[in-house]
Parts: sequence; structure tokens; C-alpha cells
Amino acid sequence: MNLIQSSIKFPVTVIVGVTIAVLGGLFALGRVPVQLTPEVERPVITVSTYWPGASPEEIEKDIIEKQEEYLKSVEGVVEMSSESRDSRGTVTLEFNAGIDITGAVVKVTNKLNEVPSYPENAERPVVLTSGQTGGAIAWFIIKSDSNATTYVPHTQALIEDMIKPRLERVEGVSSINIFGGLDQELHVTFDPDLLASSGITLGQMTAALRSENRDISAGDFGEGKRRYVVRTKSRFEKIDDVEETVVAVRNGVPIRVRDIAEVELAYEKPTALVRHKGEPAIAFNAQRQVGANVIEVIDGLLAQVEIINRDIMAERGLHIENVYSETVYINSAIDLVFSNIFLGGILAILTLFLFLRSVSAVSVVALAIPISIVTTFLAMSFFGRTINVISLAGMAFAVGMVVDSSIVVLENIYRHMQMGKKRWLAAAAGAREVWGALLASTVTTIAVFLPIMFVQEQAGQLFKDIAIAICSAIVVALIVSVTVIPTMASRVLRVSKKLYGVDSRQTALGRLATRIADFVDFINASGRRRLGTILGIIGISMFLSWYLLPDAEYLPNGNRNLIFAFMLPPPGYNLDEMVRAGQSIEELIKPLWEAEAAAADTLPGGGIDNFFFVALRNQAFMGMRARSDRRAAELVPLANKALRSVPGAIGFASQTSIFGRGFAGTRSVRIDITGPELPEVLGIAKEIFSQVGEVLPGSNSRPIPGLDLGNPEVRVYPDRVRAADVGLSASEIGQAVNALVDGAIVSKFFHNGRELDLILRGRPDWTRHTQDIAQLPLATESGRIITVGDVAKVSLQQGPVQINHIERRRVVSIETVLPNDIALE
Repeated sequence: MNLIQSSIKFPVTVIVGVTIAVLGGLFALGRVPVQLTPEVERPVITVSTYWPGASPEEIEKDIIEKQEEYLKSVEGVVEMSSESRDSRGTVTLEFNAGIDITGAVVKVTNKLNEVPSYPENAERPVVLTSGQTGGAIAWFIIKSDSNATTYVPHTQALIEDMIKPRLERVEGVSSINIFGGLDQELHVTFDPDLLASSGITLGQMTAALRSENRDISAGDFGEGKRRYVVRTKSRFEKIDDVEETVVAVRNGVPIRVRDIAEVELAYEKPTALVRHKGEPAIAFNAQRQVGANVIEVIDGLLAQVEIINRDIMAERGLHIENVYSETVYINSAIDLVFSNIFLGGILAILTLFLFLRSVSAVSVVALAIPISIVTTFLAMSFFGRTINVISLAGMAFAVGMVVDSSIVVLENIYRHMQMGKKRWLAAAAGAREVWGALLASTVTTIAVFLPIMFVQEQAGQLFKDIAIAICSAIVVALIVSVTVIPTMASRVLRVSKKLYGVDSRQTALGRLATRIADFVDFINASGRRRLGTILGIIGISMFLSWYLLPDAEYLPNGNRNLIFAFMLPPPGYNLDEMVRAGQSIEELIKPLWEAEAAAADTLPGGGIDNFFFVALRNQAFMGMRARSDRRAAELVPLANKALRSVPGAIGFASQTSIFGRGFAGTRSVRIDITGPELPEVLGIAKEIFSQVGEVLPGSNSRPIPGLDLGNPEVRVYPDRVRAADVGLSASEIGQAVNALVDGAIVSKFFHNGRELDLILRGRPDWTRHTQDIAQLPLATESGRIITVGDVAKVSLQQGPVQINHIERRRVVSIETVLPNDIALE
């Protein structure tokens, strides 16, 4: 083979080629992105629609069902699901892997444009693309110092205006998402009695605020050489403008907003509150751009946070704390795999030395390991892959494989040298004789792993890095074995009597080799013996494979230092009660984060490093990190005990998976119960939920969204005849109740460069009790004063907290995390 002879003849060229390849690999190592797991493309498009104050049933009927009717025909959709909850509806479309996501977004948007109408106060739907790569790489908490005078959730504007832009400018950051903050609003708070006695309807007040808050262009005209633009300026620029707005004129006297209402800057009603180690806080996370180096991104974030704390937060008595970073697990996992690669390489070299017992021979073969592994990084960069635990695991697997070709070539070269040939002749002849067999062996190995690179599904994307790492490593090893090995052997290899030469029978290895050779000759002497040996080896191998086969699972959970817990409260809990439940949980866990280092070692997880609790209107979740990264699993029983301390609550905790972005990780099973009638679906779901614990002891289950119609509702049913008699419509009654109870968004108000919602609302003390709804006064256009109860029936009923759909059918899901002693097969 010319390549072999050329390599032996021109050793400098070989050295230069190896040097270039190794330097290229080292250069690629510095440029290839580093992250925890490979990029897994899971094309998902979500359509979110916000309708303030709407119930889940209203969201389902007036928004979700209309959108699903048109989105059901989008090409390439694998599954369509939806969620309808208070004030928001979300439709999720999952597509086949490999689809053109940009084209899919266009198709979805076109279908949404065909929806004929949306409710008056509903915002236009927002279309977003997401996937498994969209998980947060870091979490931060904003807390107040002892000298702070500002309530932390009220700093939402500061975060959005001064902190979020700086962090999103960090290279590799795609978005910053904020949780627990409260937006500022302009409240126009009226007294229902005063409004009604003035003969002003809510419709008139709403119309006045909307019509007066507008700038209208009147075109332009020319005068001499100049062109003048004419505009009518009436947009609200300060609070006084709102207060001076004339709502109506009675007996020649103008009634202004300030006469019947109070105007003030306030904050929105909270829908979620965040607590960190027992104190109010705001949380935000950082999401990376696809292909970004996680370690570099987080380093940039931490550097920017340090500057923000010094220049912005310190003077306000606030500070930002990094409570979770993906690099902690990335560094430990990558260090572990790298150490295994080095350890595997050292063990391979020691094993070679044990059998070859020649320093020159081992040094020649040992060159194949670093050259093949380092050069593999070039292939990772070429295919656009990343350095992660999967790709490094593939390199660790390849360590033992890359020396096989070199050993075969070296052994044959050595045999020719024992025959008395000169080193360069022996090197050429030895490599030439076996290169065909080596090529066949390499091709068969590639044939096993190469198909994985063309699988578009999730498993193919996940394990593509292993295929690339192993295939590239053994290809490089083949090239090294027919170029570098003959070149080195022709110059440094020496025949050693310690190898299998004339005195090989005098050594223990030599005697063992002789006995093995005699046994092989004995088997080959008879055809029956050969057939029996082959069948016996196959049978024993199959039996041992079956007997020793471990339990099968798709992916391991790993040992990530993050415990996540979820809680469904008893039906009807409000946000304040959810916060009180969180405070009771904090009292049980507080000793673990307050414990000193020495005392904490005896506690679960070595104590708690960070703890947060997020209270929502109908659910809550919490997370914690152990001080000892290896003892995070010890916190799971503690979290479950804390959740069970809340009477009537359903919840469980689990250790998050390194591969799964969802709550339950990779050891979960989901059971979907679908049907047209929600009460029937809930009845079946309750039975399944109660039986799962009996069938799978030690498992943890949670219902999605819940197991009962536990959301208490005050429903107002307009009497259309009586309403028409006083000049009111059902829509006007609904809008009036909305304004009186929760506040209605009627316009916008610009304050300090920010656009705020202008909210028309009744005094809060008018709706402290359910019976107050029927007594709310209304004014009619004729000047009469009536109550809501005069034109509507008010009743207490139960409604769903959330309504989920799968393929347009109502569904309740039971998600179960299996115990560790049960395998997913």
C-alpha cells in the first residue's frame, strides 16, 4: 500500500500531519459549545391567548375551541393539546422531528387569522416555538437587605427596565423570564353608590375614559414655504388629566372623574408570589440560545450580576443571588467522564505493557489514544455537535477500541522483525498484510453506529453524539494504525526477549500462551469439535446475556442537585391561604438552611443551600438544593413529609432528571382519561388515582389539572327581560360586574416612559362577601338606581380550576413517578 510506504519514507510529513490534526482538535475543543446534554429538537408551537378575568370555562368555550377548530388541520401535527385556566388559554402543537419549524409557524399563524372573532377584552394570540433546549440554565433571586424600604415584588419595573436588558445582552442569552413581580397600574376607583346616585352608568364612564385618551391626526396644510401637521392632543399625560375628564353633564354641571372616583398609581392584584428562605422575593431565570456554550454564558451572567448588584441594587437595599446554575452539574459530570477517559487510557496502556512487556512497543501503541480522542473534537465541531455527557461517554467507550487496530499492526510488524527482517521492511510488510482486515473491522463497527446519525426521533438525536464520537475515533485510529504506527515502529521498535520469542516458554505468560495454542490446535483437529465449540460459545453467551441483563430504562435520572416539589391545595384556596401553607412548610424546613456547617452534616442532604416556594392561585411548587451535591436524594422524603403536613393537599417531590425538562423526569408514566363530559372524566380519574398507589407501592402521582370541580364560583345569570325593561343588556351587566369585582382594563396610561393599564374598579370593600354581589348598585340611562340582584340571578356553584384538552377532547391525566426499584420496560 502506497500510503504505508510513503509514511515510512517521509516521517516528517507524518509528524506534521499528526501535529496539525492534534492542534486542530485542541482548537475545536475550545470552540465547541459545552452543555449538560445534547441538543434535542422537539418541534413544539404554543399559542397563548390572554383574557383578563375570564374563567376556565369561558376561555375554553370562547377561545380554545375556536382556535382548535382551525388548528386541527395544520399539516404535520402529531398531537394537539390545550389548557384553559383563569385569564389564559394555551394550545400546544407537537410536530414530527425534522419539520421546518419556520414554515410550521407560518401555517399556524395563517390558521389563527381565520378565527372570526375573539372576546372584546381578549388580547391577540401569541405564537411561540419551544422545545427541550428551552430549559433554564440558571435561576436568580432578588431579595431585600435589612435597610430596604421597598416591597420586593414592587420592583418589577426596575427589573424590566434596568436589569433584564443588561442580562439579555450577555452573549448566548436568549431571554430572561421574571416571576413574582407586580406591574404598576393606574386605578380609577369609584364608589358604586355615588356613581349610581349621579345617574352615570359604567358604560358612560368607560366610554369617557377611552374617548378622551386619544391623539387624533388632522392632516396637514401649507402656509408659505412651510408645511404644518395638525394633531389633536388629548392623550392622558399625567394623573390630573384623568381626574379632570368630564364623564357627563347634569343640569349644566360637568361631573368629572375626580367627583365620583379616586385616581392613584397602584399595583396589580397578585396571581403568584415567590418566597426564598421565608422572605418575599422575585425570581428570574435565564435561557440560552441554541448552540451557546453554557459555561461561558453563565460566566457572563454572573459577571454582569456582580456589576448590577454594585451599581444598581446596592443603593436600593436589594441584591441578586444566583440560586441555581446548570454548570455545577455540567462541570462535575464532565470532570467525571474526563477522569474515566484518562483512567481508561492508563489501564489500557498498563494492560498492553503486561502482555507486551516492551516500553518501545507500548509507547508506539499508546500514541493512538490521545491522537484519536483529540482529533475527535474536530468531527464534533464539523457536525455541529456539542461537548456533553453523551459525547464524552462515546469517547470513553472508544478508548479501548482505538488501540485495537494499532495492536494488530504492531504485533504483525513485530512478527516480521522476529523473522529477521529489517525494521523498515518489517513495518511495511506487517502493516500491508493486515490493513484490509482492519478496514473491514472498522467498516463493520461504523455500520453498527452510523444509522443512529440518521434517526430523526428523540432517541436518535440524543445518541447521535455517541455515534459520531465512536465512528470518528475508530476512523482516525485506522489511519493512525497504517501511518503513525509503521512509521514509529520502523524507527523505535526493538525485539525483546521478554516478548514471545525463543525463550517465551520460560515465562508464565509464554507458558499460558503455549497452552492456549495447544488447546486451539486440539479443537481445530476435528470438525465436530469446531462445531461444538462454536455452538457452545453461542449458547453460553446467550445464557449469560439473559441472566446478567440488567433492568431496562430509557434514560437514567442522574444525581442532579435539585429537588422539585408540586402541591395541589384543597379546593377553593386563595392566594393568601397558599402563602400561609408555604409558611407552614418553611417552618419545617427552616432548620436545614439555618444549621451551621458542622451540625448540617448530620442532616438530610448535609443541610439545604437554597429553598424557594412559589404560590399560585390553584397550585404551588417549591425547590431546594442540598449543600452536599451527592446527597440531594436525601431531601426527597423531607419534602414529601412537609407537603403532607398541609391538610387536604396533594403533592409529591422528586429529584429532577438531567435529561427530562418536565417535572417528573424520565421515570414517569402518564395515563390520560378523555371524554366529552368533565364530571365523568373526573370520576374515572379519581378511581385510577386511588388505585395507582396500591398497584405501585412507593410511587408518587399527581393529577393534571385536578380531581374535582373545586373552584368556587359566584355565577351571575342575567334576566334578559327585566334587564331590557331598564335598558340594560346582558353584556353591560357582565362588564359592570367585572369592573365592580376585579376591575376592567379600559385604556392605557403612560407614566415615566412605561405603558400602564388604566383600570376602572369598584371599591374593594364592596365585594368582601359573596352576598355583596347581588347588592351592587347599577345606574341606568333613565336615571334609575337598581342592584345586580334586580336584573340577574346570583348563585354559588363549583367550577373547574383548569380544563385540559387532548385532540379537542377534555382530559385529566395521572402522572406517576415510579419508585427506583421498578424499571421502565
